[in-house]
Amino acid sequence: QVRLVESVGGLVQAGGPLSLSCAASGIIFSSNAMGWYRQAPGKQRELVARITSAGNTNYGDSVKGRFTISRDNAKNTVFMQMNSLKPEDTAVYYCNAAGPISYSGDYRSSWGQGTQVTVSS
Repeated sequence: QVRLVESVGGLVQAGGPLSLSCAASGIIFSSNAMGWYRQAPGKQRELVARITSAGNTNYGDSVKGRFTISRDNAKNTVFMQMNSLKPEDTAVYYCNAAGPISYSGDYRSSWGQGTQVTVSS
């Protein structure tokens, strides 16, 4: 029922930009914090960016100043604009939603299937 569908990532040269989107359904989108996490081979999943239902944002230290998270509540979609990409940004990027899935207040943390972003040197 809950679905988080990431856009296709892709291959980009170092220094270039890339934008990701995540379309959500089955949740009360405007009441959910939305986030992007990533996992590189041999690494733990880490926070990339997060935006609360109130619009407050926070970023992982390694991406602060380069990535921007935003949301469009009318489209139930969260975006992440990535600039000045580095090879170390290469990872599978996952969309996350944390919040109610119904107006009765059932709370859940949900994940998308992930999308590959590869940054070449």
